[in-house]
Amino acid sequence: MRGDFGQRYGPWALVAGASEGLGAAFAHRLAGAGLNLILAARREQPLAALAEQLPTRTITVSADLATTDGLDRVVEAADGLAVGLVVANAAYSPIGRLIEMDPAETTRALDLNCRMPLRLAHDFLPAMAARGRGGFVVMSSLAGLQGSPPISVYAATKAFGAILAEGLWAELRGAGVDVVTCVAGAVATPNLAGAKGRPAPGTQTPDQVARTALRGLGRGPRVIPGLTMRFSSALMSRLLPRRTAIAVIARASRDLSPPSAG
Repeated sequence: MRGDFGQRYGPWALVAGASEGLGAAFAHRLAGAGLNLILAARREQPLAALAEQLPTRTITVSADLATTDGLDRVVEAADGLAVGLVVANAAYSPIGRLIEMDPAETTRALDLNCRMPLRLAHDFLPAMAARGRGGFVVMSSLAGLQGSPPISVYAATKAFGAILAEGLWAELRGAGVDVVTCVAGAVATPNLAGAKGRPAPGTQTPDQVARTALRGLGRGPRVIPGLTMRFSSALMSRLLPRRTAIAVIARASRDLSPPSAG
């Protein structure tokens, strides 16, 4: 990360979806850079355990980020603090055929994956722009580059997040606020784990992905962690016919197991 990272993006950072995996990796990276942290996720115990490992000041917020009340609690926890960086990491992926799903599951994916980063953008970006510095990271997925059965709803929500971040990057770059979307491929976390336990080619560790995302701040609107995943992105979005790309994703996603919502 850049040498002035703490000065540019501190003194406080918010990580939404911080209980484990990628969110925890972001927390460790940011605390290592000297930032104080607001850690938000549903499960209180993992948040408390993570906070004990970090060297900087930490506030934990146990809240369902797919709900208005949960997001209100996060915003209230940050009241009066100079939040210079937001990481919108929490996500939920219902798996299966849409016509066989409970609408409550797909609505939850929409609320957490789309409304959550949008709400955090509304609540935190104006103050960053007024200060003339800050950062906003939206986690997205290679699944969002095309239709991705059996995670079609998740893929669509991740496309929303990526496009939102790219637009915000253009809107705010002149105000000194850096926005980036990190379009990740396979990440070795409990979420979206392969049922057979075989890592996909190019699978990245949470720390590798967090490092790439944070290094991407101020460098452009989009980063893709890992050479293998950058090649896959180019192949799927530019070289293969659309129907072929969708078929490849469908085949690669056959063994997905249901994740938890961060």
